[in-house]
Amino acid sequence: MEKLFKLKEHGTSVKVEVLAGLTTFMTMAYILIVNPLILADAGMDFGAVFTATALSAGIATLVMALFANLPFALAPGMGLNAFFAYTVVLGMGYTWEFALTAVFLEGIIFLILTAFNVREAIVNSIPPTIKKAISVGIGLFIAFIGLANAGIIVANSGTLISLGEVTKGPGLLAVIGIIITGVFLVFKVRGALLLGIVATTIIGFPMGITHLPAAGSSWAPPSLAPIFFKFDFSHIFSVDMLIILFTFLFVDMFDTVGTLIGVSTKAGLIDKDGNIPKVKAALFADAIGTTIGACLGTSTVTTYVESASGVAEGGKTGLTAFTAAILFLIALFLSPLFLMVPSAATAPVLILVGLFMISPIKEIDFNDYTEAIPAFLTIIMMPLAYSIAEGIMFGMLSFVILKVLTGKAKEVHPVTYIVGLLFLLRYIVK
Repeated sequence: MEKLFKLKEHGTSVKVEVLAGLTTFMTMAYILIVNPLILADAGMDFGAVFTATALSAGIATLVMALFANLPFALAPGMGLNAFFAYTVVLGMGYTWEFALTAVFLEGIIFLILTAFNVREAIVNSIPPTIKKAISVGIGLFIAFIGLANAGIIVANSGTLISLGEVTKGPGLLAVIGIIITGVFLVFKVRGALLLGIVATTIIGFPMGITHLPAAGSSWAPPSLAPIFFKFDFSHIFSVDMLIILFTFLFVDMFDTVGTLIGVSTKAGLIDKDGNIPKVKAALFADAIGTTIGACLGTSTVTTYVESASGVAEGGKTGLTAFTAAILFLIALFLSPLFLMVPSAATAPVLILVGLFMISPIKEIDFNDYTEAIPAFLTIIMMPLAYSIAEGIMFGMLSFVILKVLTGKAKEVHPVTYIVGLLFLLRYIVK
């Protein structure tokens, strides 16, 4: 373990890393049920998508662990799966086979861009202030996801969102979970976040929120046959394919970049020059996961923001990712057990991880408005637009524009101008 993951060099241990990996897995295990539910709406086989989800997550995360030695887990991305099902298939009328083909082509393009260091150049071109703001924005975003998952905040036509039910049901269970986990954190209990999930899940039984697996539940992985290598290349040269492919590429590109930067910043993995170590290998993991995932039969695989929960538990190396990957593969055979954990039990962890993620805000220079305004827009747009990519776009565009208009154009990296033009193109196409 020491030779493979360099634990001493990173100031960590096997116990810490394994607990971190377990915590990461528990906070993102919901994708094992949510992704099949969403893609089933597009006409895909639920069981087969479950298997594809677990396999693609396990494989991509193993690549991250063994080649990048970073504590990040990957799985089919939320938002991108919704675009796949509700826009491409149900909205535009294409088959899910056509949508899978677009995902497959996206993966191939990402492999090429990564090989030629294009994605790495984009990551390195993001200004230090924006990198810190990305971490803060992700913190608010992940806390927002936790609050919504628990029903503590709900949709409201009059005010967009409002307070949900917190005196009973999942909302109350999540509040209890926040208190329990908070007490663990105050007393510096090792594995506080994971213990919080377990304790909250157990409390959910008498409340009627946590349920044991149904009698006769199948523990064998469903067959991939209905969706395996089901591609449709008949419309690959159409304008629709170009638009769909561009959307997949763009959103995945900046969701992944944002997550890598934000969680790396929090983990203290950013070097003195502001770069992420082995970022190319990390980006390859994302591209390989997407390509293999399409072949298996699932939507775009991306680096998960929930990886921040493992980092908050002390995860610093690929052993954290390796643990999460193994658990995804084990989940193929223990799905009823893993799916027993209610979202209200993982929500407290996401909310508290949001607290951990916002600490870099102290390092942002709010006296220089050419730095402060882009940072603020990055932070605020992530939760409000429900997108890491949109937050980065607003931050980067405002950074370039403000620097140019105030005579500070020399402070902008040349690649940052190119990225800014890509953002403008994205909004024009959109």
